[in-house]
Amino acid sequence: MRHSTGYPAVTGRCVGCGSPTAGGWLCPVCDEKARTRFLSLQETSSDHGYDSELFALLEQAEPRSFWFRARNELIVWCLEKYFSEAHELLEIGCGTGFVLQAIRRERPSMQITGLELFPEGIEVARRRLPRVRLLQLDARKMEFESDFDVVAALDTLEHIREDELVLERAASALRRGGGMLITVPQHPWLWGPADTYAHHERRYRAGELAAKIERAGLEVVRTTSFVSLLMPFLVASRWRPRFSGRTYDLARELYLPRRVDRAFELVGGLERALIKRGLSFPAGGSLLVVARKH
Repeated sequence: MRHSTGYPAVTGRCVGCGSPTAGGWLCPVCDEKARTRFLSLQETSSDHGYDSELFALLEQAEPRSFWFRARNELIVWCLEKYFSEAHELLEIGCGTGFVLQAIRRERPSMQITGLELFPEGIEVARRRLPRVRLLQLDARKMEFESDFDVVAALDTLEHIREDELVLERAASALRRGGGMLITVPQHPWLWGPADTYAHHERRYRAGELAAKIERAGLEVVRTTSFVSLLMPFLVASRWRPRFSGRTYDLARELYLPRRVDRAFELVGGLERALIKRGLSFPAGGSLLVVARKH
Protein backbone atom coordinates (compact mmCIF):
# COMPACT_ATOMS: atom_id res chain seq x y z
CA MET A 1 0.00 0.00 0.00
CA ARG A 2 1.19 3.52 -0.73
CA HIS A 3 2.46 5.47 2.25
CA SER A 4 1.71 9.17 1.90
CA THR A 5 4.19 11.87 2.79
CA GLY A 6 1.60 14.46 3.72
CA TYR A 7 -1.46 14.72 5.94
CA PRO A 8 -5.06 15.35 4.94
CA ALA A 9 -5.88 19.04 4.92
CA VAL A 10 -8.20 20.17 7.68
CA THR A 11 -9.70 23.45 8.80
CA GLY A 12 -10.54 24.40 12.33
CA ARG A 13 -8.92 25.69 15.49
CA CYS A 14 -5.99 24.39 17.50
CA VAL A 15 -7.04 23.38 20.99
CA GLY A 16 -3.47 24.00 22.13
CA CYS A 17 -3.51 27.78 21.60
CA GLY A 18 -6.84 28.57 19.91
CA SER A 19 -5.28 29.73 16.63
CA PRO A 20 -6.90 29.00 13.24
CA THR A 21 -5.36 25.95 11.56
CA ALA A 22 -6.72 26.17 8.03
CA GLY A 23 -4.94 24.03 5.48
CA GLY A 24 -2.96 21.53 7.49
CA TRP A 25 -2.27 19.61 10.68
CA LEU A 26 0.38 21.95 12.11
CA CYS A 27 -0.67 25.03 14.04
CA PRO A 28 0.99 28.18 12.60
CA VAL A 29 1.50 29.55 16.11
CA CYS A 30 2.49 26.70 18.42
CA ASP A 31 3.82 24.57 15.50
CA GLU A 32 5.34 21.40 16.97
CA LYS A 33 2.92 21.43 19.92
CA ALA A 34 0.11 20.75 17.49
CA ARG A 35 1.65 17.37 16.71
CA THR A 36 0.92 16.15 20.22
CA ARG A 37 -2.42 17.86 20.68
CA PHE A 38 -5.63 17.65 18.73
CA LEU A 39 -7.45 19.86 16.26
CA SER A 40 -11.06 20.70 17.00
CA LEU A 41 -13.09 21.03 13.82
CA GLN A 42 -16.05 23.32 14.12
CA GLU A 43 -18.40 21.56 11.69
CA THR A 44 -20.05 19.34 14.26
CA SER A 45 -23.73 18.57 14.56
CA SER A 46 -26.19 18.57 17.44
CA ASP A 47 -28.10 15.79 15.68
CA HIS A 48 -26.33 12.91 17.37
CA GLY A 49 -27.03 9.55 18.92
CA TYR A 50 -25.07 9.36 22.13
CA ASP A 51 -24.93 10.77 25.65
CA SER A 52 -21.65 12.55 26.21
CA GLU A 53 -21.87 11.85 29.95
CA LEU A 54 -21.15 8.17 29.26
CA PHE A 55 -17.50 8.76 28.34
CA ALA A 56 -16.44 9.13 31.97
CA LEU A 57 -18.14 5.84 32.83
CA LEU A 58 -16.59 4.08 29.84
CA GLU A 59 -13.11 5.28 30.69
CA GLN A 60 -13.29 3.34 33.95
CA ALA A 61 -15.32 0.37 32.71
CA GLU A 62 -13.63 -0.57 29.43
CA PRO A 63 -10.46 -2.11 30.90
CA ARG A 64 -12.59 -4.09 33.39
CA SER A 65 -15.14 -5.43 30.89
CA PHE A 66 -14.53 -8.72 29.06
CA TRP A 67 -16.55 -7.45 26.08
CA PHE A 68 -14.32 -4.45 25.39
CA ARG A 69 -11.15 -6.47 25.91
CA ALA A 70 -12.39 -9.29 23.66
CA ARG A 71 -13.39 -6.88 20.90
CA ASN A 72 -9.93 -5.27 21.05
CA GLU A 73 -8.29 -8.67 20.64
CA LEU A 74 -10.49 -9.44 17.64
CA ILE A 75 -9.85 -6.08 15.95
CA VAL A 76 -6.08 -6.26 16.44
CA TRP A 77 -6.06 -9.77 14.96
CA CYS A 78 -8.17 -8.67 11.97
CA LEU A 79 -5.88 -5.75 11.31
CA GLU A 80 -2.85 -8.05 11.17
CA LYS A 81 -4.66 -10.76 9.22
CA TYR A 82 -6.20 -8.63 6.49
CA PHE A 83 -4.19 -5.40 6.48
CA SER A 84 -0.69 -6.31 7.61
CA GLU A 85 0.88 -3.81 5.18
CA ALA A 86 -1.27 -0.88 6.28
CA HIS A 87 0.54 2.29 7.36
CA GLU A 88 -2.29 4.72 8.13
CA LEU A 89 -5.55 4.06 9.95
CA LEU A 90 -8.59 6.19 10.71
CA GLU A 91 -11.13 5.21 13.35
CA ILE A 92 -14.56 6.81 12.97
CA GLY A 93 -16.17 7.37 16.35
CA CYS A 94 -13.04 6.55 18.34
CA GLY A 95 -14.75 7.43 21.64
CA THR A 96 -12.35 7.14 24.55
CA GLY A 97 -9.53 5.77 22.38
CA PHE A 98 -9.63 2.31 23.97
CA VAL A 99 -9.37 0.47 20.63
CA LEU A 100 -6.72 2.83 19.25
CA GLN A 101 -4.70 2.30 22.40
CA ALA A 102 -4.66 -1.46 21.73
CA ILE A 103 -3.73 -0.91 18.07
CA ARG A 104 -0.92 1.47 19.02
CA ARG A 105 0.44 -1.14 21.42
CA GLU A 106 0.55 -3.83 18.72
CA ARG A 107 1.40 -1.60 15.73
CA PRO A 108 3.55 1.23 17.15
CA SER A 109 4.77 2.31 13.71
CA MET A 110 1.26 2.76 12.32
CA GLN A 111 0.09 6.34 11.81
CA ILE A 112 -3.25 6.57 13.61
CA THR A 113 -6.02 9.16 13.43
CA GLY A 114 -9.10 9.14 15.65
CA LEU A 115 -12.29 10.95 14.70
CA GLU A 116 -14.93 11.70 17.36
CA LEU A 117 -17.93 14.01 17.48
CA PHE A 118 -17.89 14.65 21.23
CA PRO A 119 -15.15 16.69 22.95
CA GLU A 120 -15.73 14.65 26.13
CA GLY A 121 -14.61 11.54 24.26
CA ILE A 122 -11.60 13.29 22.77
CA GLU A 123 -10.48 14.48 26.21
CA VAL A 124 -10.35 10.87 27.44
CA ALA A 125 -8.68 9.67 24.23
CA ARG A 126 -6.06 12.41 24.50
CA ARG A 127 -5.08 11.22 27.98
CA ARG A 128 -4.70 7.68 26.68
CA LEU A 129 -3.01 8.65 23.41
CA PRO A 130 -1.11 11.94 23.83
CA ARG A 131 0.76 11.58 20.54
CA VAL A 132 -2.09 10.42 18.28
CA ARG A 133 -3.94 12.79 15.95
CA LEU A 134 -7.52 13.28 17.16
CA LEU A 135 -10.19 15.20 15.28
CA GLN A 136 -13.56 16.45 16.50
CA LEU A 137 -15.79 16.01 13.47
CA ASP A 138 -19.16 14.66 12.37
CA ALA A 139 -18.46 11.50 10.34
CA ARG A 140 -21.17 12.51 7.87
CA LYS A 141 -19.04 15.53 6.93
CA MET A 142 -15.73 13.77 6.28
CA GLU A 143 -14.03 14.90 3.08
CA PHE A 144 -10.97 12.67 3.00
CA GLU A 145 -9.86 11.36 -0.40
CA SER A 146 -7.59 8.28 -0.57
CA ASP A 147 -5.80 9.28 2.66
CA PHE A 148 -5.93 6.02 4.65
CA ASP A 149 -5.12 2.34 4.26
CA VAL A 150 -7.73 1.25 6.82
CA VAL A 151 -10.89 2.90 8.13
CA ALA A 152 -12.50 1.39 11.23
CA ALA A 153 -16.08 1.97 12.37
CA LEU A 154 -16.45 -0.02 15.57
CA ASP A 155 -19.93 0.08 17.10
CA THR A 156 -20.48 3.47 15.52
CA LEU A 157 -22.77 3.06 12.50
CA GLU A 158 -25.75 1.98 14.62
CA HIS A 159 -25.77 5.47 16.20
CA ILE A 160 -26.03 7.28 12.85
CA ARG A 161 -29.27 7.58 10.91
CA GLU A 162 -27.39 8.21 7.65
CA ASP A 163 -25.16 5.15 7.94
CA GLU A 164 -24.90 4.70 4.17
CA LEU A 165 -23.59 8.25 3.78
CA VAL A 166 -20.87 7.51 6.35
CA LEU A 167 -19.94 4.31 4.51
CA GLU A 168 -19.63 6.26 1.26
CA ARG A 169 -17.42 8.87 2.93
CA ALA A 170 -15.31 6.11 4.48
CA ALA A 171 -14.88 4.43 1.10
CA SER A 172 -13.68 7.73 -0.37
CA ALA A 173 -11.15 8.04 2.45
CA LEU A 174 -9.60 4.69 1.53
CA ARG A 175 -6.77 4.08 -0.88
CA ARG A 176 -7.14 1.29 -3.43
CA GLY A 177 -6.27 -2.01 -1.79
CA GLY A 178 -7.22 -0.65 1.63
CA GLY A 179 -10.28 -1.63 3.55
CA MET A 180 -12.70 -1.28 6.41
CA LEU A 181 -13.16 -3.00 9.75
CA ILE A 182 -16.74 -2.72 10.99
CA THR A 183 -18.51 -3.98 14.08
CA VAL A 184 -22.19 -3.41 14.85
CA PRO A 185 -24.84 -4.84 17.17
CA GLN A 186 -26.74 -7.62 15.41
CA HIS A 187 -30.26 -9.08 15.16
CA PRO A 188 -33.23 -6.69 15.33
CA TRP A 189 -35.07 -9.24 17.49
CA LEU A 190 -32.50 -8.55 20.24
CA TRP A 191 -33.62 -4.92 20.45
CA GLY A 192 -34.17 -3.92 24.05
CA PRO A 193 -33.78 -1.17 26.64
CA ALA A 194 -29.98 -1.27 26.21
CA ASP A 195 -30.37 -0.14 22.60
CA THR A 196 -32.77 2.62 23.53
CA TYR A 197 -30.45 3.77 26.31
CA ALA A 198 -27.51 3.84 23.88
CA HIS A 199 -29.51 5.82 21.28
CA HIS A 200 -29.13 3.14 18.62
CA GLU A 201 -30.90 3.72 15.33
CA ARG A 202 -30.94 0.01 14.53
CA ARG A 203 -29.53 -3.45 15.12
CA TYR A 204 -28.28 -4.95 11.86
CA ARG A 205 -28.98 -8.07 9.87
CA ALA A 206 -25.81 -9.45 8.27
CA GLY A 207 -27.21 -9.27 4.74
CA GLU A 208 -28.49 -5.73 5.29
CA LEU A 209 -25.06 -4.43 6.34
CA ALA A 210 -23.28 -6.29 3.53
CA ALA A 211 -25.61 -4.71 0.95
CA LYS A 212 -24.93 -1.22 2.31
CA ILE A 213 -21.18 -1.82 2.26
CA GLU A 214 -21.31 -3.02 -1.35
CA ARG A 215 -23.40 -0.02 -2.40
CA ALA A 216 -20.63 2.16 -0.98
CA GLY A 217 -18.22 0.54 -3.46
CA LEU A 218 -16.50 -1.97 -1.17
CA GLU A 219 -16.25 -5.75 -1.38
CA VAL A 220 -17.04 -7.82 1.71
CA VAL A 221 -14.24 -10.35 2.31
CA ARG A 222 -15.15 -11.73 5.76
CA THR A 223 -18.24 -11.72 7.92
CA THR A 224 -18.75 -13.38 11.27
CA SER A 225 -20.84 -12.92 14.35
CA PHE A 226 -19.18 -12.73 17.73
CA VAL A 227 -20.48 -12.91 21.29
CA SER A 228 -22.00 -16.08 19.86
CA LEU A 229 -21.22 -18.72 22.48
CA LEU A 230 -22.64 -16.36 25.12
CA MET A 231 -25.92 -15.82 23.29
CA PRO A 232 -28.13 -17.39 25.99
CA PHE A 233 -26.76 -14.96 28.59
CA LEU A 234 -27.08 -12.04 26.18
CA VAL A 235 -30.70 -12.86 25.35
CA ALA A 236 -31.53 -13.10 29.04
CA SER A 237 -29.87 -9.78 29.85
CA ARG A 238 -31.63 -8.02 26.95
CA TRP A 239 -35.11 -9.43 27.54
CA ARG A 240 -35.22 -9.47 31.33
CA PRO A 241 -36.00 -5.72 31.65
CA ARG A 242 -38.94 -6.13 29.27
CA PHE A 243 -40.75 -8.35 31.73
CA SER A 244 -39.36 -7.30 35.10
CA GLY A 245 -40.15 -3.61 34.75
CA ARG A 246 -36.68 -2.82 36.09
CA THR A 247 -34.94 0.26 34.70
CA TYR A 248 -31.96 -0.55 32.52
CA ASP A 249 -28.67 -0.08 34.38
CA LEU A 250 -25.59 0.23 32.16
CA ALA A 251 -23.16 0.17 35.08
CA ARG A 252 -24.60 -3.15 36.24
CA GLU A 253 -23.99 -4.62 32.79
CA LEU A 254 -20.44 -3.28 32.53
CA TYR A 255 -19.29 -4.11 36.06
CA LEU A 256 -19.85 -7.84 36.21
CA PRO A 257 -18.57 -9.81 39.21
CA ARG A 258 -14.89 -10.57 38.63
CA ARG A 259 -15.41 -14.34 38.40
CA VAL A 260 -18.21 -13.93 35.88
CA ASP A 261 -16.17 -11.49 33.83
CA ARG A 262 -13.21 -13.89 33.81
CA ALA A 263 -15.39 -16.84 32.80
CA PHE A 264 -16.93 -14.85 29.94
CA GLU A 265 -13.45 -13.79 28.84
CA LEU A 266 -12.37 -17.44 28.61
CA VAL A 267 -15.44 -18.24 26.50
CA GLY A 268 -14.62 -15.25 24.29
CA GLY A 269 -11.08 -16.56 23.88
CA LEU A 270 -12.39 -19.90 22.65
CA GLU A 271 -14.73 -18.14 20.25
CA ARG A 272 -11.90 -15.99 18.92
CA ALA A 273 -9.69 -19.05 18.39
CA LEU A 274 -12.41 -20.63 16.27
CA ILE A 275 -12.83 -17.44 14.22
CA LYS A 276 -9.07 -17.35 13.60
CA ARG A 277 -9.29 -20.93 12.30
CA GLY A 278 -11.83 -19.80 9.71
CA LEU A 279 -15.15 -20.48 11.43
CA SER A 280 -17.78 -17.80 10.85
CA PHE A 281 -20.56 -17.83 13.41
CA PRO A 282 -24.03 -17.31 11.90
CA ALA A 283 -25.51 -15.67 14.99
CA GLY A 284 -24.26 -13.55 17.86
CA GLY A 285 -24.79 -10.32 19.69
CA SER A 286 -22.33 -8.46 17.44
CA LEU A 287 -21.33 -8.63 13.80
CA LEU A 288 -17.83 -8.17 12.36
CA VAL A 289 -17.33 -7.31 8.69
CA VAL A 290 -14.03 -6.90 6.84
CA ALA A 291 -14.33 -5.15 3.45
CA ARG A 292 -11.82 -4.07 0.82
CA LYS A 293 -11.61 -1.34 -1.81
CA HIS A 294 -10.38 -2.44 -5.25
